[in-house]
Amino acid sequence: MQPNEQRRFKRQYQKHLTALKLRNMSPSAQDVYARAVRRVSTAYDCCPDRLTPDELRQHFVALIDSHSWSTVRSDRAGLQFFFKHVVNKPMDWGTIVKPKRVQSLPDVITHAQVANLINATREQRYETFFLCTYSMGLRLGEALALQVLDIDAAQRRIHVRLGKGNKDRYVFLPQRTLLSLRRYWATHRHPKWLFPDGRTAQEKYRATKTMSASGVQRSIKRVSFEAGIRTRVTTHTLRHAYATHLLERGLSLQHIQQLLGHASITTTLVYTKLTEPAQQQAGELVDAMIQDLPVTLDAVE
Repeated sequence: MQPNEQRRFKRQYQKHLTALKLRNMSPSAQDVYARAVRRVSTAYDCCPDRLTPDELRQHFVALIDSHSWSTVRSDRAGLQFFFKHVVNKPMDWGTIVKPKRVQSLPDVITHAQVANLINATREQRYETFFLCTYSMGLRLGEALALQVLDIDAAQRRIHVRLGKGNKDRYVFLPQRTLLSLRRYWATHRHPKWLFPDGRTAQEKYRATKTMSASGVQRSIKRVSFEAGIRTRVTTHTLRHAYATHLLERGLSLQHIQQLLGHASITTTLVYTKLTEPAQQQAGELVDAMIQDLPVTLDAVE
């Protein structure tokens, strides 16, 4: 960009960041929406508001060829926000790009595979973290943000603060998980966080941030491979496994929805497609209900 255009872009970009913050969007959403603006400005070497609908269409054609549909959807949302709230320039986005909706099922590992993964973990911090994430169905960011004061040992629950959608919720705390958290915290005794950054006890005690999300994801990828699990495993896989295994054991979808913090039961319904025992149980319940129907049918042998 020319110097004048660069200064103009910086003003617009800062206005974009401010608008995102004022609408109380999560840090991760702010980053995604900001990236969309940076990407298109880099592609055309100008401020995005100078682009025509045809140029935006060509931008998304190239994006579809090089990135996933998830990126296409998030970039469209980010640019929609920019054009509406920053430059107040209406665009007919339906004629520019219409990302397809992909309904894919998440990967799920078995109860035994979860145990193998935890047993194969060599570092106590990751061993505790994986158990914590699985046993309470937490998202990666929720588990990393856990603080000492969030643990209510008397009522056997934890306070998950500012989860997805900036919503708080309480989650049941299993006794085994409580003991594991206590053992790990005793190794560093950080006054605030359960999972502080650092490798030594001194580093963890003095940490000013939590351990990194990227480090956790690298660890679970490596450990799952060493445990002989060939399914693609991330920390979110443990959350999916938690919900699926609870459904298999008979917990209602409504309770699972509350534990996971889903805004809609529709999101939770996906787990009914991941568990064969749940399908079998449904058939058995229907069969038993009809068998107990107090009717007489002479034709039935």
